[in-house]
Amino acid sequence: MRIPVLSIVFLFVISFLTDLYIASDVRSMFGKRSGKLYWASAALCWIFLIVTISLPRREADSGIMAVMWMLFIYLTIYAGKFIYLVWSVVGRFFRLIFNFKRKVYPFRWCGLFCALCLIAIMWVGAAYTRHHLMIAEEEIYSPKLPESFDGYKIVQLSDLHVGTWGEDTSFLKQLVDTVNSLNPDLIVFTGDIVNRQTDELAPFIDVLSGLRAKDGVYSILGNHDYGDYVNWPSPSDREVNNRRLADFEKKMGWRLLNNESDYLRNGSDSVLLIGVENWGDPPFPVYGNLDKAVSASNLNDRQYKILLSHNPEHWNREISKNTNIDLTLSGHTHAMQMMLKLGNWVWSPAKYRYEQWGGHFIRENNNGEKTNLYVNTGTGAVGMPARLMSAYPEVTLLTLRRGDVK
Repeated sequence: MRIPVLSIVFLFVISFLTDLYIASDVRSMFGKRSGKLYWASAALCWIFLIVTISLPRREADSGIMAVMWMLFIYLTIYAGKFIYLVWSVVGRFFRLIFNFKRKVYPFRWCGLFCALCLIAIMWVGAAYTRHHLMIAEEEIYSPKLPESFDGYKIVQLSDLHVGTWGEDTSFLKQLVDTVNSLNPDLIVFTGDIVNRQTDELAPFIDVLSGLRAKDGVYSILGNHDYGDYVNWPSPSDREVNNRRLADFEKKMGWRLLNNESDYLRNGSDSVLLIGVENWGDPPFPVYGNLDKAVSASNLNDRQYKILLSHNPEHWNREISKNTNIDLTLSGHTHAMQMMLKLGNWVWSPAKYRYEQWGGHFIRENNNGEKTNLYVNTGTGAVGMPARLMSAYPEVTLLTLRRGDVK
């Protein structure tokens, strides 16, 4: 109970202080009666917040879609209010410092306009952006790649979070059709297929079974796929949940690599595909075990190797330093479902949490050999049922090339 109580107290205090300030502006601009109406609407928002946070979220038989959407509604309202508050404070500051005699109404109207723009951006992200796929294409070079794999096409998907769609399969049908139209040699999924529990996947089994690639579909688990976000009646219930997820993926025709590896073969040539369970930096548990997935003798040999590891911090902290794995594919960050792209300039708040949050990265290991990482920014949404600005759902098309790393 501590987390919900602390959340309510924190958000209530922020909301109250924001409303206290804005109410004074409303009174000064429109009179006392308008101020009272504003306080009534603010009180309704506070009650809405308390009800939202009080709803069950971690019980096995409770859903989270209602909570997600209710929190999103609250956040859109108060994000707009906060933007207005900033503009109003700036107006008061200018009037005080520069001794402006005119009133600060222009700043307030600018604040209102910006607040409405922000609310619009958030709802466009929920109603439009998260439904529209973006195909990111990248060529990955290595002199170790066998000649017969030059031009080999891999489609990477990550972070579907199917529970956010409820039982609506339309987006995933679009996703499957888009992937299949790329004619990939291999499809990989780098974790977080559900939000909390396996039951979320049931409506989508038939749709996701439609993914097609010459060498099949391989997958790994992400931090959301272990049932760690549910208060299970008993440990055995969690184990049943996790076994069902593996069974569902098998039913879809996917090969789940739980600290395992497999060879992709083309004639006499081969590439080693390695999949580790979730390697979590705090607060996420560590399930991944690279030593179990591949023998020490093979880890740094001259074989071309691809690693599927959900969290890019695995590459950042260990893989890129201590192994010669040629290509690591990760997800997890979602670009925090918020990204702004202007030409070649790209920004996301995820950069303040993850050094590698999206795209292609190259680094030399401790032996001077170059290793590649690609971080897919996800196709689904969790927490906030929206993807804002340029954070479109990503389908990554990777083409392997024989040649010097670049």
